[in-house]
Amino acid sequence: MSFSISGKTAIVTGAANGVGLAIARHFVEQGANVMFADMDEEGLKHEIGEIDETSNIRFFAGDLRQKLAVANLLSATLDAFDRVDILVNASRQVATCDPLDPEQDGVIETLLDQNLMTSLRLSQSIARRMIQQAEEDGSEGGTIGSIVNLSTIAARFSHPDLLALSVSAAAMEQMTRSLAVALADKRIRVNAVAFGSVMSASLKSELKSHAGYREEIIAHTPMARIAGPAEVAEAVQFLACESASFMTGQIMTVDGGRTLLDPVAAPAH
Repeated sequence: MSFSISGKTAIVTGAANGVGLAIARHFVEQGANVMFADMDEEGLKHEIGEIDETSNIRFFAGDLRQKLAVANLLSATLDAFDRVDILVNASRQVATCDPLDPEQDGVIETLLDQNLMTSLRLSQSIARRMIQQAEEDGSEGGTIGSIVNLSTIAARFSHPDLLALSVSAAAMEQMTRSLAVALADKRIRVNAVAFGSVMSASLKSELKSHAGYREEIIAHTPMARIAGPAEVAEAVQFLACESASFMTGQIMTVDGGRTLLDPVAAPAH
């Protein structure tokens, strides 16, 4: 069994910065064909630069909350690489809100739309394509596709200001399990990586604006550090590759031991 994803075609959303960008870059380094997807076109162009049409990199800029953009992303991927084998739903939004303020209900709705519904619609579309590919290929055994979602330990342990993130992440994890069951007989695996504090774009912003935030996070993490995005990327690769061929519906936790402690008073994103 191998951890290789060389030659596979992957779509990675949220690929203009942070963890999504780290995953997309890591997949490219591992020999996969990768479609970097994000609504931030300038960010994608800045990170990717000039694209050689013979390379294993392409990018798609669009608002994947729109159904047409989902269809266009799939079409662009097929035009570039003819197929899709892996979907990584790495696009997510982090926002704080006052759980007692009804005027902030919109924050929850926004995160459910961005973090959950976008991933669900894209997963449904890509799964249908994977099934079609298997029928065209005459494939009769083994996994025909892998979907990996990104979650957070905030799905299981709450912080008062992170109600919207916690709700959307918990929904994402249940969606992962439900899709895993629904797609198991289609030979498509669906798993998720739930991470603790990783040096993402949103966390960098928080560290700059809150004195002592870094020390607070480290104090609540047994491994006493903040993870690098590459550590999440490698976990995602494992779930996407054939070495995880009998794993589906699983939530892999990458948090330096944070969930082994009582984290109610600690920030979790």
